[in-house]
Amino acid sequence: MTTDIRALPGAVIVERLSAWFGATPALHNIDVAIRPRSVTALIGPSGSGKSTLLRSINRLNDALPTARCTGRLLLDGENVYDDAMDVSTLRQQVGMVFQRSNPFPRSIVGNVAYGPRLNRGQSGRALDDTVEDALRRAALWDEVKDRLYDNALTLSVGQQQRLCIARALANRPSVLLLDEPTSALDPQATQRIEELLYDLQQELTIIIVTHNLHQAARVSRRTILLVDGVLVEEGATDRMFTRPSDSRTEAFITGRFG
Repeated sequence: MTTDIRALPGAVIVERLSAWFGATPALHNIDVAIRPRSVTALIGPSGSGKSTLLRSINRLNDALPTARCTGRLLLDGENVYDDAMDVSTLRQQVGMVFQRSNPFPRSIVGNVAYGPRLNRGQSGRALDDTVEDALRRAALWDEVKDRLYDNALTLSVGQQQRLCIARALANRPSVLLLDEPTSALDPQATQRIEELLYDLQQELTIIIVTHNLHQAARVSRRTILLVDGVLVEEGATDRMFTRPSDSRTEAFITGRFG
């Protein structure tokens, strides 16, 4: 018996989602079900709508005055674009890590504690435990446990990016979005992030935008190809990279365009 992805906790269901910035279309009738507890890669040429789709999931595009969208985007059966949706609560449930690390200019512990202190009113031992747990899950605890009150900006760039992941994890999200999280990192720091994603997928829905096709092949179980705001193909990564169904997928993966 096949399990309906739509019924699984943490699944992200996109239904006929279209988006515009002013009069410029960015996404065209996207339909896709993104599996929970797995890494899904969004690939495609620059300007294909990857980041727009990613930012649609936690409504970050709302911050842009010309942005608008139609369609539905469901998380745990709720449409995130429903008028009753509390966007602050949504962004706790759907964490985001950007291309460049953006730690707050405060201590390491202050960065990770910020969300649970503000959103759940945690303090004392409960907050300490949350911070330690998030840093451990981000594979950073052993490197910073003796310097928790140092300014986060003293960390290396790779450590800062893992700190941003820890900060997101401290909010106990069910979905983690990553927009080219390793593009500014050296190979060693990139490897640490990729290993981290392998571990985190056991508990989270992870969606990563990447221009690095080798990275997509390494870290993701499923891949979505967008071209000019259109979903060209979606499927198991190993199948798409070796036996694509669409000629445009083959052309992109082999470097004939993009």
